[in-house]
Amino acid sequence: MPVVPTADRLSLRRRPAGALWQSLIALAAAFLSSSWLPAHALDLAEHRGKVVIVDFWASWCVPCRQSFPWFNAMYDEYTDDGLVILGVNTNDDAAEAQQFLEEFPAKFEIVYDPDGQLAQDFGVVAMPSSFVFSRDGELDTRHLGFLRSRRDEYEAVIQRLIAEPVIEDSHE
Repeated sequence: MPVVPTADRLSLRRRPAGALWQSLIALAAAFLSSSWLPAHALDLAEHRGKVVIVDFWASWCVPCRQSFPWFNAMYDEYTDDGLVILGVNTNDDAAEAQQFLEEFPAKFEIVYDPDGQLAQDFGVVAMPSSFVFSRDGELDTRHLGFLRSRRDEYEAVIQRLIAEPVIEDSHE
């Protein structure tokens, strides 16, 4: 299985003390009110045998406002077939991300990457950026941005990967 990018730690350094305190309070509220995880907790190996979409988003991203309802629909349609969606938020202010999620709730898991290390590990160059992994953990497709006119194309990738058989790992 290929090496999966992960962030080493949740970093809030280089901020004034007041901003740090506000961020910690907002982050704690986010953890308590939803299924947020810190970026270092993202481990794609946990989802081996499933089709995984890792979607990087930010509260200021206009196309993200269109992609979230679509991801929720894909979650509803394909979760029982083995689809996992992980939304990775790159805001350095958890309160802004939480406000976005109040307007555009996610049915899928949210990972918080305020220092952008995970986004850097994945080579994110646009918002949103989606990385679609096959059941064997290989990167299959990368989408930059989100276009409503391409929703059928995006879904076809999911359908194709869901239809692939689960490969048993003989090294376990």
